[in-house]
Amino acid sequence: MILTTCAACAAPLAHTAPQCGRCQTRYCGRPCQVKHWNEGGHKALCKKIKKGGGAEQYHADKKYKEAVAVAVEKCADDTKGQTCYICTQAVHWKTKEGLVRGCACRGTSGVAHVSCLAEQVKILCEEAEENNLGDKAWNERSNRWQKCSLCNQCYHGAVHHALGWACWKTYVGRPEIDSSRRTAMCHLGDSLIRNGDAKGALALFEYHLNLERRYHGPNFEERSSQDDVLSVEEDIAYCYVELGRHEDAINLRRSVYRKYLAKYGPTHRKVLGAGLDLGRSLVDDYFFEDAKPFLLDLIPKAKIAFGNEHQNTLLMILYHAIAVQKHCESSLDEQREAIARLEDVCRIYRQVYGADHPMRGIADGRLKDARKRLSLQEARLVEDASEKLAQGLRIDGDDESEAP
Repeated sequence: MILTTCAACAAPLAHTAPQCGRCQTRYCGRPCQVKHWNEGGHKALCKKIKKGGGAEQYHADKKYKEAVAVAVEKCADDTKGQTCYICTQAVHWKTKEGLVRGCACRGTSGVAHVSCLAEQVKILCEEAEENNLGDKAWNERSNRWQKCSLCNQCYHGAVHHALGWACWKTYVGRPEIDSSRRTAMCHLGDSLIRNGDAKGALALFEYHLNLERRYHGPNFEERSSQDDVLSVEEDIAYCYVELGRHEDAINLRRSVYRKYLAKYGPTHRKVLGAGLDLGRSLVDDYFFEDAKPFLLDLIPKAKIAFGNEHQNTLLMILYHAIAVQKHCESSLDEQREAIARLEDVCRIYRQVYGADHPMRGIADGRLKDARKRLSLQEARLVEDASEKLAQGLRIDGDDESEAP
């Protein structure tokens, strides 16, 4: 439920909050509903909102159009003179929107309309549902809301944000407990965070957590559905980080990691993903002494579970290098090893993910800083050694001059 606050006074809403009988706009109480009708302009919009599918659908469609316009504008230079690889048109025949590209594709590859990308994923997911292909097949297809089908890398920036709203508007009309709708919440929340709206994402995820707990019941921790709740808690912790609530993030991520670890063991992908999140929080909150051994232990496990070029593996190496670089007691050998790993990370981002990927610039910057810090420390050691040598020669000379 994206409309988590009262339309009149913006107060947080319970899932049982009253709503307009015609368009389903929600309020904290009857007084706010009456005031919004008489003074807030709802009287003029109510029929239009109903015609648009109700408050949630109307809101989702509106936000989607805004996000697509931003994405098209930001991609204009990159897509100039090209056509959509799905419909082969420069301008979408129905929506009249322009082209975007926000993945690792290069040249003429990966250029498309957001509407075409959304329709492609929607059809794939519907096929999985209609043919009962199972959760694994559906999840793989649903991930196309966030990953390019050509380069298999995650979308980023404005394109990722637009596809988050595309996913939500596609499934918002389904029943509250529908799995596709709940997954769409996750995709949209992730896109909100990456677009700088951590406050909006937190409101969404807090509602989602309440929904999961109501849906699974009081004994959810004893069931396999525990993973659904833990996944939303991971999202909430991410929001805490973006909002500067680092202590809350560390505490929540410790709890999630321990529960996954107890359930799956140390080499499971979910455990490693939760471990990466915890390691990042430790680094962000300056717990370098704890972060270094923790992340170093995860790196070889991640290479086996995810592969050397997976985002999670690269991020573990990156954050371990940051912890080594910033920890005042890191040895020169630790720093050299971290730099060697960072060099591999930068090469992989350049070759696999493309020059425009946001993490490439971050990794390059960290590598530059790490090399500079190591160079200064090595130069200081040389100076100290030279000074000690010179001091020793002076002492020896003094001893010789005093000899009879």
